[in-house]
Amino acid sequence: MTVTWRHLPAPAREIAVTATDAVHAARACDGEAYEAAVDRLGGAERAGLVLGVVVRLLLEETHPDGLDGDDVRQVLERCVRAAVPWRPDVDPHVVLVLLAGALGVYDPGDDDSPPDPAAVARHAPLLVADLLAAADRPLDGYLHAAFAEIERTERHD
Repeated sequence: MTVTWRHLPAPAREIAVTATDAVHAARACDGEAYEAAVDRLGGAERAGLVLGVVVRLLLEETHPDGLDGDDVRQVLERCVRAAVPWRPDVDPHVVLVLLAGALGVYDPGDDDSPPDPAAVARHAPLLVADLLAAADRPLDGYLHAAFAEIERTERHD
């Protein structure tokens, strides 16, 4: 099934299409397609926010009783180990920052070297792909839920 994102505004639609391309490339370990997708994703202003919400939703679903330090370490290790064979430049620190940010426990002011948007774009799809594989779920529903949650939050602010 091919999902269309026509109902979304153009910037959100671009994030949805590009994130989908990047996650599919990550799941297929297709380095060339991944590079092309994350280059486009890095240029999307709110891609990190959208993928962060997707990560949080996946973590909440796969750990309904909450996460402890061992759970976070397990997710981090699994993601990095899965990516290293085809993405030797994967940075465990960036993946950890993405996990902590999705959980709401990361303060960029406390980090001497927070990851830049390009690093987030290179690593977030790896984390999303890993969590989707662990949950055996497709991405589309999580993207829909993430956009709906972001829209709801922005309306109430």
